[in-house]
Amino acid sequence: MSDSLRRMIEKRQQGILCGITSYCTANKLAIEAVLKQAKRFNEVLLIEATANQVNQFGGYTGMKPIDFKYFVYQIADDVDFPKDKIILGGDHLGPLIWSDEIEAVAMEKAIELVKSYVLAGFKKIHLDTSMRLADDSLAEQLSDEVIARRGAILYGACEEAYQELLMTKADEVKPVFIIGSEVPIPGGIQENEESITVTSPEAVSKTISTYKEQFKKFGLYDAFANIIGIVVQPGVEFSNADIHHYDRSKVKELSKYINKYGKIVLEGHSSDYQTPKGLREMVEDGIAILKVGPALTFALREGLFALSMIEKELISPEKRADFMETLDRIMINNPKNWSKYYFGSEEELKLQRKYSFSDRCRYYFAQPEIIDAIDKLFQNLQSVNIPLGMLRQFMPLQYIKVRDGKLPLNPRD
Repeated sequence: MSDSLRRMIEKRQQGILCGITSYCTANKLAIEAVLKQAKRFNEVLLIEATANQVNQFGGYTGMKPIDFKYFVYQIADDVDFPKDKIILGGDHLGPLIWSDEIEAVAMEKAIELVKSYVLAGFKKIHLDTSMRLADDSLAEQLSDEVIARRGAILYGACEEAYQELLMTKADEVKPVFIIGSEVPIPGGIQENEESITVTSPEAVSKTISTYKEQFKKFGLYDAFANIIGIVVQPGVEFSNADIHHYDRSKVKELSKYINKYGKIVLEGHSSDYQTPKGLREMVEDGIAILKVGPALTFALREGLFALSMIEKELISPEKRADFMETLDRIMINNPKNWSKYYFGSEEELKLQRKYSFSDRCRYYFAQPEIIDAIDKLFQNLQSVNIPLGMLRQFMPLQYIKVRDGKLPLNPRD
């Protein structure tokens, strides 16, 4: 089993600037795509599931951690990708899903959650206890001490689960851990903001010192040997229509602090849609773990829309999959996954359902009718010859790869 994340820290301590992408998705086609990309470049691949996607009760995907593991492994087998080069991670693991319950109840479920991830063999665990629970005061901000105390409890639970794992797998690699949670809700900010407040060095220092105090109180003296990163807000974010691009000048002091600290890197969430230059600068500045999620399914949706436009040219109306229309109809009939995030007139809502950077349509891709529409779309376009001139019109980047013999003229590819 790969221990690449610890080696990444070692390399950075030696002055070798390197980082890793964290692909946070449960979409089969997106996972297949990132596996194929990693295979082309002979890379280790980090794939993460969030607590609301995958948990001990099934999450919105219907999968428990062990189910997600074998879900990813099956796709890896399908594309002949070595499973020992896959790192599985758990994101925002804590009481978030049960924040409407009191601490005693929510934390008991969170303990079971983190244990289920460790026992399933997940090797990167993000402990997130930053949310208020039902018996926390609404009048004051949740203190660093409370957040760290709850985080220490969950770390201890992970340690117990790892020791249990060693009883059956003596050579099992120990998980690494991420703390901190200076990020908005999954999927980007809800409203356009003029600026994003970058995490200060003082806030990172306070997080580290408070966690050390709490770990000591719980007798977890070597915990920081396994903590490799802290989630921060590096000033990158996206909303329905806007992207906040990385500005390294605003992260100068934070970068100087974390690179001097050495043993820990920063984890940047919502790095979707950033430029290659910005991503490179983030890694150079100590933000070595770059998490991406909605941009993956946004790109998938773009591809499926382009194929749908080709379908309209080549397939008679009664035989079409009509993926675009099917997706919108299902989203309108089941609005709970987008209605709190999209705003405006009916026309504005229609456009946001299709083209928002927040990509709330990803929550519908696992529905049977959508899966059937995608399968029918592929089948329809496999049954005809797609003219290269048409491919260039609707999928110009793929056209170049097909033209040069680097990509089969196959809709799924």
